[in-house]
Amino acid sequence: MIVRYLTHPQVAIDPKVPVERWGLNETGSRRVVVLAASGVLGGTCLVISSGETKAIDTAAPLAAALGVEHRVREGMHENDRSATGFLPPAEFEEVADQFFARPEESIRGWERAVDAQARIVRETLAALAEAPAGDVLLVGHGAVGTLLMCHLAGWPIDRSRDQTGGGGNVFAFERDGLRLKHGWTPMEMMTGEALAG
Repeated sequence: MIVRYLTHPQVAIDPKVPVERWGLNETGSRRVVVLAASGVLGGTCLVISSGETKAIDTAAPLAAALGVEHRVREGMHENDRSATGFLPPAEFEEVADQFFARPEESIRGWERAVDAQARIVRETLAALAEAPAGDVLLVGHGAVGTLLMCHLAGWPIDRSRDQTGGGGNVFAFERDGLRLKHGWTPMEMMTGEALAG
């Protein structure tokens, strides 16, 4: 049995809307529709997402296409960045670099990386303990996804492990034993080894 962690793809950025309420933009939505129609997630018994709009916008169509339940776990949210709210892209990248480089510090009031990692690991284990037997799809976010992957692989927290820009990437691990099977792969390339269970 395999667990896949999929990050939401591109979002509609609106500085007037709280980041956690941003939905997918046209490109992101189209990518989800293509993935849902592809059949590559066959065998998935449950889809679990964070409660953020962009994660739900990604997870709900996939669950519907698979004919399986979609559960929301609020604790699977992205690292808490409410202290700064929206930041222009260049400034955001600088702060994100610091978030990963100094994981035991709160950068400009953001949730510490070590705390976000402990939270996403705890939520993942709890979600899997409640899931039926079979493959599971987790739908979430880039930063906490990277922190989860680092934990599973035994790697130190480092932004070099982060997904590529735009989102819509997946990594996979064994449900029994929690061994990492592969790192970030674009959702369009979920074939062959990237899907091997």
